[in-house]
Amino acid sequence: MAARRTVAWKSRWSAPVRVADTGSGSASAGPSGETPLRRGFFSSSRIGFVTADTAHSDQAAPANADPAELAKFSALASRWWDPESEFKPLHQINPLRLDWIDRLAPLKGRRVVDIGCGGGILAESMAGRGAEVLGIDLADRPLKVAELHALESGAQVSYRRISAEALAAEQPGSFDTVTCMEMLEHVPDPESTVRACAQLAKPGGWLFFSTINRNPKSFLFAIVGAEYVLRLLPRGTHEYGKFIKPSELAAAIRRCGLETVEMTGLTYNPITQIYALDPKDVSVNYAIAVRKPG
Repeated sequence: MAARRTVAWKSRWSAPVRVADTGSGSASAGPSGETPLRRGFFSSSRIGFVTADTAHSDQAAPANADPAELAKFSALASRWWDPESEFKPLHQINPLRLDWIDRLAPLKGRRVVDIGCGGGILAESMAGRGAEVLGIDLADRPLKVAELHALESGAQVSYRRISAEALAAEQPGSFDTVTCMEMLEHVPDPESTVRACAQLAKPGGWLFFSTINRNPKSFLFAIVGAEYVLRLLPRGTHEYGKFIKPSELAAAIRRCGLETVEMTGLTYNPITQIYALDPKDVSVNYAIAVRKPG
C-alpha cells in the first residue's frame, strides 16, 4: 500500500499544543473553563484489555466498558487477521500509525502496553519493532484470536484480560509507551481511560491516542460513508454521539497531567483507496501524541 508520511503539528512538549476543532458546533466549558471530554449522551465501549494470563481477570470495580460494544467486536473476532474482512481498514492504517509512534518514541527495547488491543494487530507490529509488548482488552474472543495469532507468527507479545484502570492500580508508572488507538469512542468514560493511561506511563513516557472528531463531516465520512456507502466498516460500528472533539480530548489530557506534543489527522481517498497522515486535517480521524512530565 502506498502511503505518504507526514510530520504532525509540533510544539515542545513542555508547551502544550493549542487545539482547534474542525467542523461546526461547540461544547460548553466546565467550571475550570475546559470542555468536558464526554457529555451525558455518550456511553459505550469497545474493548478493554487482556491475555493468556487470567489470574487477574476479575475486576475489583465495574469495568469502564459497554457489554454491547464488547459483544459487537467479539462477534467479528474470527476475522480480525483477515486483511480483506471488516478489519481491512485497521490493516491498512497500521503501518502509518506504527511508523508515527516509532518515529516519536522509538520502540526498540521499550516496555509498551496497548490498551484495547483487540486481535493484536498493533501489538504484534510494535513487538516486531523490538518492543516488549503487553496487550490488554476486556473482550474475550478478540484476545483469544490475538493469542492464537501470536503463537502462529512467533510474535513476542503477552496478553491479559484486564481493564486499563485495574492495570494502572496494579502497575503504575511501569511503561515507557502507552497506546490507546481507536478505543476512546467506544468506552462509557473516555477520561477514565486517559487517566489510567497516564498512571501507567513512566515519568517522561509517551502516550498515543486516536479517535474520531465530532462534527457534520465526521458523521458523513465515518458513519454514512464508511459504514453505508463504501461499506468499509460494518453498520453500527460507531455512534456519532460518542465521537470526541480534539479540544475535548486535549482538555482531558491536561486534566490528567499530560502534555500534548503532536497531533495529526488520518485521511482516506476513496478513489485511490489510500490512507495518509495529514496534520492539516483532523476533521474526521485524528491521533494525539502526548508525554508525561518527568
